Amino acid sequence: MRYFIVAGEASGDLHGSNLVKELLRQDSDAEIACWGGDLMQSAGARLLMHYRNTAFMGFLIILKNLGRVLRNISLCRKHISDYNPDVLILIDYPGFNLRMAKFAKRAGIRVFYYISPKFWAWGEKRVKKVRKRVDRMFIIFPFETEFYAKYGIPVKYRGNPLVDEIENRAASLPGRKEILEMLQLSGKPVIGILPGSRGQEIRSILPQIIKITDDFPHYQFVIAGVSNLPAGLYRSIAGDPRIKIVTEKTYELLSVCEAALVKSGTSTLEAALFGIPQVVCYKADFFSMLIASILIRVKFVSLVNLIAGKEVVRELLGYSLNRKNLARELSAIVEGGSKREKMLSEYKIIREKLGPAGASARIAAAMIEELKGTDS
Repeated sequence: MRYFIVAGEASGDLHGSNLVKELLRQDSDAEIACWGGDLMQSAGARLLMHYRNTAFMGFLIILKNLGRVLRNISLCRKHISDYNPDVLILIDYPGFNLRMAKFAKRAGIRVFYYISPKFWAWGEKRVKKVRKRVDRMFIIFPFETEFYAKYGIPVKYRGNPLVDEIENRAASLPGRKEILEMLQLSGKPVIGILPGSRGQEIRSILPQIIKITDDFPHYQFVIAGVSNLPAGLYRSIAGDPRIKIVTEKTYELLSVCEAALVKSGTSTLEAALFGIPQVVCYKADFFSMLIASILIRVKFVSLVNLIAGKEVVRELLGYSLNRKNLARELSAIVEGGSKREKMLSEYKIIREKLGPAGASARIAAAMIEELKGTDS
């Protein structure tokens, strides 16, 4: 089988890489090309475009880069057409990927959507597009089964691949002392800062977070950086040399954290699966936040709270992401804090809801069976 996979950001590259490994393992004839990142390439896919060149987020950012966005859409269509895959596998990234789904469907290429975008947050309009353009949806959150059933789209929950990734990585990590030495950290308790993987997110969120570092002098604050962004970006914002920056070492950092300040997204679930109490942070440009406040249909934005169906972690969004609120919420989740033990207890329930490891293998098997016409 010939597979073409499109992922537009770091989390999609991570999940895509595990899917690539399983497709290659289970389908001896598999050939895979992708728009993704280093992880998918390392897993065995032929990388045609890196997500660092396609990751635009926020209404104003997209408008400012509209020319590049349109060129990327045209180029991706050409790559798909030239490759002529048996199936196009789309990972999240809805604004771009739904256009690719429409193109592929018209071209007679089967379309699978892996890792549903947050349609449950943005209303039903895009769900109707999924019904028209996507042959099979593969979900990774249990609550999505009921959501899609309302729209007549059959889905089956087979587990969450992040469980596999974190269990494997956590088992391979050295002890706390070795990690502190590797990251060049002192023995002080660690507060992790996970500000996202896009430049515009970091420029909006990180300046708010670093305001509280002086309020916690007995802790060391450490930023989890990503290699697809300029190395100087974090330091230009953080300024204070006491704030450490580690690159592509997020799981190592989480393994030694006492608490974390986390941008809304996949990282919130990663922190929960590592058992790290957290405050969820998000801020964008005024126009984007205004549009989001009008359109978003769910009570929570973090995956932790959505899976739990209630507030487990505090979400500080927009103007509520300020020094006063951050200091109060962080104080409540460090050792001895009033919310810490309750949060850790709720994390265990969330882990049980996600089910056993092995999701990537099960999802790859289901895709192959579907393509061969043997899916039950």
